[in-house]
Amino acid sequence: MWDVLRDGGHGGSDTYISFKQQDGTWSPATNIGSPINTDLHDTSPQVSHDGKYLFFSRGEWQTKEDGERNWVGKMFWVDAMVIESVRPKQ
Repeated sequence: MWDVLRDGGHGGSDTYISFKQQDGTWSPATNIGSPINTDLHDTSPQVSHDGKYLFFSRGEWQTKEDGERNWVGKMFWVDAMVIESVRPKQ
C-alpha cells in the first residue's frame, strides 16, 4: 500500500494497493476507495502487526502568512477487512 496523487482519484493523495498473485507477480494498482480515500490527502497507510487494523492519516497542507507550510490532519484506524473488499477475486 502507498499513497499517491493521481488523475481520477478522490481529490488529494489517495491510498492504493497491489496484491501479490499466485505466479509471483503483482496485481495492478487499485485505489482502495471510500471511505478511506476522500477529497483530502489520505496518506501513510500501515497495517497493524496482527493484520487486524489499517492506520492512515487524513488532512491537508496549509500555508501560513510567512509562506511556511504545515500539515494539518489526524490519524485514523479501521478494520483491515477494508483491504479484502478490494482484493481481486481469483
